[in-house]
Amino acid sequence: MSGHDLSAGGDVMERVTRCARDALRAYGCDPAASVELLNVSENATFRVAGDGEPSVLRVHRLGYHTEREIASELHWMDALRAEAGVRTPRVLPAADGRRIVTVPEPGGGAAERGGGTVRRGGTVRHCVRFEFLPGGEPDGGAMGRHFTELGEITARMHAHARRWRRPGWFTRFHWDYDAAFGAVARWGRWQDGIGVGPAEREVLGRLDDVLRARLAAYGTRPDRYGLVHADTRLANLLVHDGGVSVIDFDDSGFSWYLYDLGTAVSFFEHSPEVPGLVDAWLAGYRRVATLPAADEAEIWTFIMFRRLLLLAWIGSHRGVDIAAQLGAGYTRDSCDLAEWYLSGKALADP
Repeated sequence: MSGHDLSAGGDVMERVTRCARDALRAYGCDPAASVELLNVSENATFRVAGDGEPSVLRVHRLGYHTEREIASELHWMDALRAEAGVRTPRVLPAADGRRIVTVPEPGGGAAERGGGTVRRGGTVRHCVRFEFLPGGEPDGGAMGRHFTELGEITARMHAHARRWRRPGWFTRFHWDYDAAFGAVARWGRWQDGIGVGPAEREVLGRLDDVLRARLAAYGTRPDRYGLVHADTRLANLLVHDGGVSVIDFDDSGFSWYLYDLGTAVSFFEHSPEVPGLVDAWLAGYRRVATLPAADEAEIWTFIMFRRLLLLAWIGSHRGVDIAAQLGAGYTRDSCDLAEWYLSGKALADP
């Protein structure tokens, strides 16, 4: 599951951009509409302009999600917007009503297994078109206030997930220990991260052992483990007119609810501002739900779980801009943070 075709180099992004243009025909878009690449991560997202209101087209990587898994993601986004007051982008259907458009990739080679992306005649990619939501990432000046709102939004998402009756066809993957660090890790092995040598493997191996033990002790009771966004990092939050919208549910699935807090500080977990942001997030969360002391005691366990998982992500996504920018420095900071966590300063008995 760890291979990432969108960061493979060569002409892959040229072919993906052609997929985006081909998909727009299914929406009845003006042939002159422009397609501008916004971001490459687990998928490629494009800004579409020149055809009425701007929109966002997501072209999926190969082998990451089946069509049913994508449909499940979109269904939960709809429910959150309608039933929990969470601002998520609306899905824009194609001219024939389809919410997921599948197009052949020009010149595409063999795809990964498991994604439903190889059909007779070659490789195909799934595409979804969303409304364009205005706004930008939370900034430094008001970060605490935005984290308080994010905590409240996350609590509403968790409350909804606990009571929501999912349709029988609903399916999403899990973010448990095995999915993160097991024999078939979803984002690859942290041991293959950039700059991970013998000394780093020793420190991070101890961290891995402690995380495994603490997560097993914490358990997966329904009040602790369920459907989560799984990627509420800054890039997936849009601030506009003082409010926060949540986008990109592509990684949503089943995990510990506190994993959402771990993802909120992705890529800057070692920053001195993080403890204050965690406090702000908790203040917002408590407006909606209580958080038992035993759960609060594991906050840094989930921050470190995410941190180690991101080391694996960086190693398997080296062609993605943020992975190249962070590189070995992120590994060095991870080792320092791991030593602090392992010293007991962030731990309490589960």
